[in-house]
Amino acid sequence: MQHKLLLTIVGAGLLALPAAAQDAKLLARANSMAARVEPKVIEWRRDFHEHPELGNREVKTAAKIAAELKRLGIEVETGVAHTGVVGVLKGGKPGPVVALRADMDGLPVTERADVPFASKTKGNYNGQEVGVMHACGHDTHVAMLLGAAEVLAGMKKDLPGTVKFIFQPAEEGAPAGEKGGASLMVEEGVLSKGPKPEVIFGLHINSQTEVGKLKYRPAGIMASADLLRIKVNGKQVHGANPWAGVDPIVVSAQIINGLQTIISRQIDLTEDAAVVTIGSIHGGVRNNIIPEEVVLEGTIRALDANMQKQIHERIKLTATKIAESAGATAEVTIEEMAPITFNDEALTQRMLPTLQTIAGKGNVLLMNAMTGAEDFAYYQQEIPGLFVFVGGMKKGQDPATAPAHHTPDFYIDESGMQLGVKTLLGLTLNYMTGKEKL
Repeated sequence: MQHKLLLTIVGAGLLALPAAAQDAKLLARANSMAARVEPKVIEWRRDFHEHPELGNREVKTAAKIAAELKRLGIEVETGVAHTGVVGVLKGGKPGPVVALRADMDGLPVTERADVPFASKTKGNYNGQEVGVMHACGHDTHVAMLLGAAEVLAGMKKDLPGTVKFIFQPAEEGAPAGEKGGASLMVEEGVLSKGPKPEVIFGLHINSQTEVGKLKYRPAGIMASADLLRIKVNGKQVHGANPWAGVDPIVVSAQIINGLQTIISRQIDLTEDAAVVTIGSIHGGVRNNIIPEEVVLEGTIRALDANMQKQIHERIKLTATKIAESAGATAEVTIEEMAPITFNDEALTQRMLPTLQTIAGKGNVLLMNAMTGAEDFAYYQQEIPGLFVFVGGMKKGQDPATAPAHHTPDFYIDESGMQLGVKTLLGLTLNYMTGKEKL
């Protein structure tokens, strides 16, 4: 009986060896194909960069993506959440459904970067003519995901599962009065209709992380973002005799100062970081008239949901009570723009060896949480997800001197995109085969 058991165990081990070798072969093949497709990825990226489109207006971008996916024999759905494109690739072998996501929209920024494919595009942003630029790297995200699609389509018969490619509009926010972005993609069924993904993976290029490096963080990696609007109502009066009215400008100044004490004095910052910023103040039309109202707008960032709730409550209390003490009133509106980008901890732990295999252990860095926000978080509220950063800064450059995201001089070293493609491939194949390390 013991001999039979031993033979069974040995036999099982022998059977497992070819399977493991085959899995490693699959990844090696994918990496080789990723290297070959790199020139095409760069070509796509330059085309998208030169012809950027704003959120919910990515018509030409979406058409090019759809055409490329159809060329690869991938099932395509267009017009999702306005201009979104969803592709489905069914592998030749049974297995799980994995979703991969890239965002497509540019920003209302006029490009200054000295590259031959710089954007000269103009657009309309909330009623204003603006320059349009891929100043956050979404052009690279689209190109990298198309590169991964080309590789995976080329190994379709050996693919143990299904891939859902999600090309999402309006990550930077929809135009005023419109819905858009990841929340609308989810609302329209991108994760619940058709093949339902078990997990979702996403990448973000980073202009201040060196090429060849990946950055990750389990749990909260990026903050929630809320739009804050405070309307302060006073009583209009001549500026020469302010005692006859209620000055909403002075009240607004006191509210701004009061808001800063929420973070510095009322929230336990040993738990996590948080930010309250007022970015615009509008009130008054003339130097000697105290206006009737002032409108403040700002942003709230948090990395903990309970802390986020506390901050909302304290903002409302602070603004309304300060206004009340001066005989004014304050109307506080808080609108959620994006939840906390939360990397599923078990999934992150499982995928870490794959990231280290792809980039090299020393090139996979645990990062601090960022107070920037990403609407990839909406997908993670529905299914486990992992979001990582890919280096796009020239080797040897000082990150302090590298142009930041959302600026006219934003620049990406295109040699970093091959690692992005390989990362998407590795995460997909890792999850499909169920191995921690291929």
